[in-house]
Amino acid sequence: MSSSIRRADYFYATVTDRPGEAYKFLSTLADLGISLLAFTAVPTGPNQTQLALFPADTLKMQDAAKKAGLELDGPHRALLVQGDDELGALAGVHARLYEANVNVYASSGVADGHGSYGYVVYVRPDEYERAASALGV
Repeated sequence: MSSSIRRADYFYATVTDRPGEAYKFLSTLADLGISLLAFTAVPTGPNQTQLALFPADTLKMQDAAKKAGLELDGPHRALLVQGDDELGALAGVHARLYEANVNVYASSGVADGHGSYGYVVYVRPDEYERAASALGV
């Protein structure tokens, strides 16, 4: 299996849960020249959605958000796995974490339909270095 694993910083932003709010936020980031490695959105209450933003450049994100008045929580740390989409690819990642006694408390992934996948792995801060070491980063 060919894959790459890297450390990734991410930020949370909370927006009102109504049409167009994620679009406005993402458009602002694009206008500021912020490239994202990954993005997720999940409801956090009856009227709020939490955006998880994984910038390609953490310092650029922090600087641009400050200048634009965007409220961000972070940076936080996760691991980003990208590789060939083959049977058992995620099981191999989880086996290495299990062997290092690291608990994955959240994850999100997607296959691109053309033979590759991306996968974000969230571990607790006190287990982050052990997880990174187990995955060779």
